Amino acid sequence: MLIPAHIEAELRRRAASGSTLNCYIYDTAPMREKIAHLVQIMPEGLELFYAMKANPHPAFLQAALQAGAVGIEIASLGEARRAVDAGFAAGRLIYTGPGKSPEELAWSVENGVRTVHIESLVEAHRLNSICKKLGKGIDVLLRINANFDIHDAQTTFSGGSKKFGIDEEMLDEALPRILTLDHLNFRGLHVYAASGVLNVADLLKNCELVFDLTRKIEAAYAGVSCDIIDFGGGFGVDYLETGHDFDPQAYAEGLAAMIASYGFEGRRFVLELGRYLAADSGYFCSEILDIKESRGKKQVVCAGGINHFRRPAALSINHPLAIVHTGRAKLFDTQVSVENEQVYFGGPLCTSADKLANDVYVEAADIGDIAVFGLAGAYGLTMSNQEFLSHDRPEEVVL
Repeated sequence: MLIPAHIEAELRRRAASGSTLNCYIYDTAPMREKIAHLVQIMPEGLELFYAMKANPHPAFLQAALQAGAVGIEIASLGEARRAVDAGFAAGRLIYTGPGKSPEELAWSVENGVRTVHIESLVEAHRLNSICKKLGKGIDVLLRINANFDIHDAQTTFSGGSKKFGIDEEMLDEALPRILTLDHLNFRGLHVYAASGVLNVADLLKNCELVFDLTRKIEAAYAGVSCDIIDFGGGFGVDYLETGHDFDPQAYAEGLAAMIASYGFEGRRFVLELGRYLAADSGYFCSEILDIKESRGKKQVVCAGGINHFRRPAALSINHPLAIVHTGRAKLFDTQVSVENEQVYFGGPLCTSADKLANDVYVEAADIGDIAVFGLAGAYGLTMSNQEFLSHDRPEEVVL
């Protein structure tokens, strides 16, 4: 991984202060560029929403707002309030996710969110009762746990038993009941099959299956139209630096052709992208505090671990890694260093689960150098065990 010159310069400036360095550095320029590019190339009718669970920092919300995202995908009342504080009107929010509380649903109705995505019959009835009490209606999408999945995806959200949505085979029981709820305006479907997909053909196959399901529903229920189709997200990030990045141009062209072939022009299509937009706008940077030899393998101990950057351990994946050399003087003559070898990176926590990278090749590293983990702009600090061992929260630096 090559560290951008302005990121390295900021790290060297901070390292020179003498304080132990442990921080995130954000530069949202890549995110803004991606949003602007997607808005330009996607077929007519497609709306891009930022899935803020990837990174709720105000800088990322501002990037989404300024770069042209239609709105924000939220999954909690806390996210809703952060999005509104960042400048997004409630009418630009879509509310997804299972287990929405009565308070969250009431806020959605009172403030007029764009759509609420129904995950169960219980949620549908709860929302309808709230709407009736408040004397308001609301647009809803029905989330479906489709009877298919994408096998090569990093995370799957459909197929098998899932807490997400209503099983496809239960539609004939559930949909008629939802259609009778007079305060809910049924607008269409939400089918999110998988996350972290690098193969464009896999995601386009998901779109095809969703379109087939749309046709089936509209044929079975007179007067029912799925005007809005939400594909979720799914655009993958090449964390292993294999050179096989997701190709948004191929996806856009394939989806446009599919919309035309199904005669679905004039409908609205939704993408909720988080990781793909945010990942390469952030770096987790942590000073190396110790290096030791343990039974034939070097252990590199950094100032921060899974309490600050949990994703590598949670998903058993190495992020791109680079070392910024500080030239710190050795503490003693035989102090251990790393030189052209596979090593383990961990943090200061009292658990063997505290892993930042395993079997990662490093040309050179010394105590006092800075380990820089790339593609850390998504699911970084807010995904981490911040309270474990009560270490100080790392600073989030916005350039």
